[in-house]
Amino acid sequence: MIDLRVFELEPERYELKAAPRYRFELDRRGFLKTLGAGILIVSFLDRADAQRRRGPAAPQDVGSWLHISTAGKVTVFTGKVEVGQNSRTALTQAVAEELGAPHSSVEMVMGDTARVPYDMGTFGSMTTPRMAPVLRKAAAAARKLWPPGDWSTLRFDAAGEGVLHAAMIGEDVHPHQPRGESIPKVNGREFVTGGHKYASDMQVPGMLYGRMIRPDQYSAVIESFDAAPAEKLPGVKVVREGNFAGVVAGGTSAAAAAAKACRVEWKAPAAKSSSETIFRDLKAGAKVEPRQDIEVALAKSKSKIEQTYTVAYIAHVPLEPRASVAQWSSDGKLTVWTGTQVPFGVRDELAEAFGLQTADVHVMMPDTGSGYGGKHSGECAVEAARLAKSAGKPVKLVWTREEEFMWAYFRPAGVIDVRSGIDDAGRLTAWDFHNYNSGGSGIQTPYNVSVKRTEFHNAESPLRQGSYRGLAATANHFAREVQMDELAHLAKMDPLEFRLKNMSDPRLKAVLTAAAEKFQWGRATKPGCGIACGFEKGGYVACCAEVAPPVAAGKLPKITRLVVAFECGAIVNPKHLAMQVEGATVMGIGGAMFEAIEFAGGRLLNGRLSQYRVPRFRDVPPIEVVLVDRKDLPSAGAGETPIVGVAPAIANAVYAATGERLHGLPLFKAHGAQSRSEAGTN
Repeated sequence: MIDLRVFELEPERYELKAAPRYRFELDRRGFLKTLGAGILIVSFLDRADAQRRRGPAAPQDVGSWLHISTAGKVTVFTGKVEVGQNSRTALTQAVAEELGAPHSSVEMVMGDTARVPYDMGTFGSMTTPRMAPVLRKAAAAARKLWPPGDWSTLRFDAAGEGVLHAAMIGEDVHPHQPRGESIPKVNGREFVTGGHKYASDMQVPGMLYGRMIRPDQYSAVIESFDAAPAEKLPGVKVVREGNFAGVVAGGTSAAAAAAKACRVEWKAPAAKSSSETIFRDLKAGAKVEPRQDIEVALAKSKSKIEQTYTVAYIAHVPLEPRASVAQWSSDGKLTVWTGTQVPFGVRDELAEAFGLQTADVHVMMPDTGSGYGGKHSGECAVEAARLAKSAGKPVKLVWTREEEFMWAYFRPAGVIDVRSGIDDAGRLTAWDFHNYNSGGSGIQTPYNVSVKRTEFHNAESPLRQGSYRGLAATANHFAREVQMDELAHLAKMDPLEFRLKNMSDPRLKAVLTAAAEKFQWGRATKPGCGIACGFEKGGYVACCAEVAPPVAAGKLPKITRLVVAFECGAIVNPKHLAMQVEGATVMGIGGAMFEAIEFAGGRLLNGRLSQYRVPRFRDVPPIEVVLVDRKDLPSAGAGETPIVGVAPAIANAVYAATGERLHGLPLFKAHGAQSRSEAGTN
């Protein structure tokens, strides 16, 4: 048996007698036997994170494992995954900096449910603020186990041949703050040369290819099914279980042809809601009780505004649609490779779908081509596993782009009602904010107002909806920042001056001032400028937009410049952080200007990239990023918050350029500038 020696314990939480429990947990996974001699550091989540854990709990609070071999190779095991946000690089950098080791010596094992500790998933901008400190502490604990000196002097002579020393982290371990250096992307060459493998690149011996048979309406059920034409095709197997229908074949083209050959009649219930009625439908039956203090404050206000803002459903449009490879073993165990933000969540879905123990389901997450909050569910993995079980061979299933549009979930549509008031000095006196359906993220105002009410109201959505980059913070910031702009004009004040007058948060002031200075806000000869700011998930952002007047009637102004200032505590990697901000800004342009799901009669009307417009090169203006580094603060995530200021800044710039105040996203639709067909070809 491998020798497990616990060098350091946290006395208030762990006793030496607890060591066998951890040894059992690691050995149960077959983990220790794969490592060999060296040092193993078991790091723990804090109590708050441990309480969020779902599912089996032994041990409750292991956050990651870090192994250093006698040859000096560092292997880090974490449940976080890489979906294009450079988390592998950021976590590698954290470990290497703390150890004083070269980055090339660190290998990240991510999202493999048989090898890494449980993790809720990669979402909510949590990797940098939560996982990076855990790994830094683990690396710092490891570094204490050998004498001071260069990494190259590391020796394990005291360990003895074949011995693995394991340590848990004590209270006396104090990791460093990030250095803020821009190291290159890990495996960057493979990414740009096409050598890097994604979920859709996975292959296993003997693999077949699957294709689902789906209706063109939501909630449809099969009335009749004739598989005979498909079954006549060579190498084709048709799988039918109730309303689940699909085919497997020797290639993707053969599978597509077989799916098309099946004769299926569907029956769907009548659908009343559509993209034309959705905002009325979301508020149907909702009631907001009057509140006396709000009514009094509004009545006493020098000026007041009551306005409704709307936000359409939009699609995630990931670079890589959902993809899975499923393989059953002879003893009934299941292995799945799939692109997901929640490997352990997908493992649980698979176990439930097939009546398995979670120990009999192994999910591996190859890097996937973006998620944007859209890959929190495991339907593609379940479908691939059902096809593979019926076929008796491994099956690869990759959703088409049309499937990704129609059968994934959308960013929620929303209706936001805002009433507000100011006094004769331009100070906020009342704030009454109600979000219907979109969500509560970023809903609280950062501005000073003594009488306020902020509420989120659930609604019945006709379309499947879920997480999206920034969640509802984009919708709530849009409504709030456009309303603040309207109030500034009522007060006859500069929009920047008005915001600064009504806020006291120094971090928000800092990014707002930084963006304004870079933008050179206040140039009288430059009409068509807008500004917005906000905070979410520990990050602060301000955005300034400039637009050119429209070139023709019925067209919106063209965005000519964007400046985004962002602060998320101590900066880990400036270049990669700037790229995150730029990426979120480009994505924000799409939701601000033209992205909107159109539907009617239970059918999606624009579920193709030829019909659903995402930002193109000509839509993207010069983007200038200003990073505000706060080395005195813990690092926060950066994947989501930068998106929230884009839409309101553009909307406010459009007003400054044209005098037209737009209250709905996307702005093209609110303006009536383009039809769906025009958006697809313009």
